[in-house]
Amino acid sequence: MLKLAHVWWLAAIILGAAAFFDARHRRWANATFWAIMTVVFAGGDAILAAHQAGNRLPTQIVGAAVVVLALIAGTGIMPRASTANVDAATSQAARLGHRLFGPALLIPAVTALVYIVAKYVPPLGPLLVETKQASLVALAVGCSVALVAATMITRSAPTQALRESSRLLDALSWAVVLPMLLAALGAVFAATGVGDAVASLVGMIIPTDSRVACLVAYALGMIVFTVIMGNAFAAFPVMAGGIGLPLLVKQHGADPAVIGSLGMLTGYCGTLLTPMAANFNIVPAVLLELKSQYGVIREQWPTAIVLAFVNTVLMYFLAFR
Repeated sequence: MLKLAHVWWLAAIILGAAAFFDARHRRWANATFWAIMTVVFAGGDAILAAHQAGNRLPTQIVGAAVVVLALIAGTGIMPRASTANVDAATSQAARLGHRLFGPALLIPAVTALVYIVAKYVPPLGPLLVETKQASLVALAVGCSVALVAATMITRSAPTQALRESSRLLDALSWAVVLPMLLAALGAVFAATGVGDAVASLVGMIIPTDSRVACLVAYALGMIVFTVIMGNAFAAFPVMAGGIGLPLLVKQHGADPAVIGSLGMLTGYCGTLLTPMAANFNIVPAVLLELKSQYGVIREQWPTAIVLAFVNTVLMYFLAFR
C-alpha cells in the first residue's frame, strides 16, 4: 500500500540529488540547504513517532534546522542559478512538438483515477493507497507516471530527471520551500490563539452589530493575512476563527458555506498582490527571466482589486439570504 511516507521519501530523493549535484560543483550553501531538507523529509515519520512517544529532541532539532535554512536564505549566500542556457532544451522541444504535453496531461488524469479508486472502489482502494492521504499520494503517483512517460518520449535516462530537478531547484532557490513554511505558520497562528486576538481587536475597532462592517473586516482581513503569509490556506483558519465563525456565522447568521468558499477566494486576491506567494509570483518571474521580479504582481493587481470587491458584494447578497 502506498502511504504518505512514500511521498516524503520520493521528495527526499529529489532533494538529495540536488544536494549531491551542488556539492559536486562546490556550491556549498545550496548543497547544505537541500541536504537539510533531505534529512527532514526522509526522517519525517521517525521524527513524528518520536514526538508522539514523548521525545521532543527530534522536533527541536528540526526547528533548529528551519532556523539554519532561514539564515542560509536570508544571508544571500544561496544565489539562484542562471536559466539562460536553454538552447538545447528549446531545440529538443521543437523536435518533440505536442508530444511534450502528454506527460503534463497524465498528471491530472492519473491523479484523478487513483483518487477515485482509493475513495470509491472498496476493498481495492485501501489496498493500494492510504485513504486518509489519498489526494496527495495520488498526486505523487500521477507525477511518477508522468516522469516515466517523459523519459520514454524524450529517450532520456532516469538520472536526467534528477539532474533537471536539481537545475530547477537551484533556479528557484530558497523560494521553493516558502509555501510550505507559510502554510505551517498559519497552523501555528491558529493554535496559539491569534484568531481570538483578531476577534478582540476587531471588536474594539468596528461595530460588531453591523453585518456590513464585519463582512468588510473579514474580507480585508483575508487579503491582508494572505499578503503577510503568502497563502490563503494559512490565512483562513485565523480569519475564520476570529471573524468568520463568531461574528458572521453565529452572531449574524451567515451561511458558513458561502463565507468559507468566497472568503477563500477573496484571500487568493491577496495572493495576487504579494511576493510572499513565491510559487505564484516570484518563481514565474525567475523562469521567464523578467526584468523585474515583481513584474507578475504589477500585471495582476488590478484583477485582484476588482475580484476582491466583487467577492465581498457576492458574500453580502448570498450569505445573508
